[in-house]
Amino acid sequence: MESEKKSSAISDVGAWAMNIVSSVGIIMANKQLMSNNGYGFSFATTLTGFHFAVTALVGLVSNATGYSASKHVPLWELLWFSVVANISITGMNFSLMLNSVGFYQISKLSMIPVVCVMEWLLHNKQYSKEVKMAVVVVVIGVGVCTVTDVKANLKGFMCACLAVLSTSLQQISIGSLQKKYSIGSFELLSKTAPIQALSLLIFGPFVDYYLSGNLITNYKMSSGAILFILLSCSLAVFCNVSQYLCIGRFSAVSFQVLGHMKTVCVLTLGWLLFDSELTIKNIMGMILAVVGMVIYSWAVENEKQSNSKTLPHAKNSLTEEEIRLLKDGAENNPVKDVELGEAKG
Repeated sequence: MESEKKSSAISDVGAWAMNIVSSVGIIMANKQLMSNNGYGFSFATTLTGFHFAVTALVGLVSNATGYSASKHVPLWELLWFSVVANISITGMNFSLMLNSVGFYQISKLSMIPVVCVMEWLLHNKQYSKEVKMAVVVVVIGVGVCTVTDVKANLKGFMCACLAVLSTSLQQISIGSLQKKYSIGSFELLSKTAPIQALSLLIFGPFVDYYLSGNLITNYKMSSGAILFILLSCSLAVFCNVSQYLCIGRFSAVSFQVLGHMKTVCVLTLGWLLFDSELTIKNIMGMILAVVGMVIYSWAVENEKQSNSKTLPHAKNSLTEEEIRLLKDGAENNPVKDVELGEAKG
């Protein structure tokens, strides 16, 4: 039992580390690829299509070689999820174009409370006061170190709202689909990636033309740009896999809260590698954000321990729904009648 806990803890840390390293890496690679000082590749939506195309290819090879097993998920659920995910990507790009960077950062920060409210509405999930306090500390900390000018307009505000709602719903759906169909994180990603890749590669160039005024067909591709596109796509595979893995193992709220460690890393690396300005305000905000993440981790661990004391004979990785069913006496039902499954990371 002790060795299982240790192995699970190592897997959890590995998933978070993969997500943070790949996310920070992809931001740095894209900065070089898309900036005017780099290669000026200003086609963010199409680039995301490339990301999902490579991810879909990796999933296809994995299924063909028998490394991962393919489980059935209804096509309408995959299509619905892909539409929501693509709205999230497009909405974020439009929000960044129409609003100031400060307002864009505020909209990203608002995802944490929005995810909390949506999980409460959709899954009746309750949060302790310690978790709520930690969320507030993280939001304030990241806000202090990232938000500067705050300017918005009606169009930008509507795009930001759409982006926040769709992103929050998408992240909640990742965990829900994994539990509902007892499907692993990579297996789910390999099913949704081809749909997202196809749709983004078809519609992405038009979105990018509206955003930047440039056609991708007019872009002069260089060997350096191709190298950074391949690097970006490779990192995106790890980023996508780790996102599904983290949300499947934890929750959308945990992914949002602890995911802001990436913001701290990006600011620090920007200062180290790109001579970006790092003020006392930035440093204080980062420290506050990290403190909030530590409090959040402690609060979530306390909740887990209190749940395990309530159900001492239950398995360690019970979902909230399974706990509720056990409390209602559902343990007497045959296992085959319970269609809830755990996401195997």
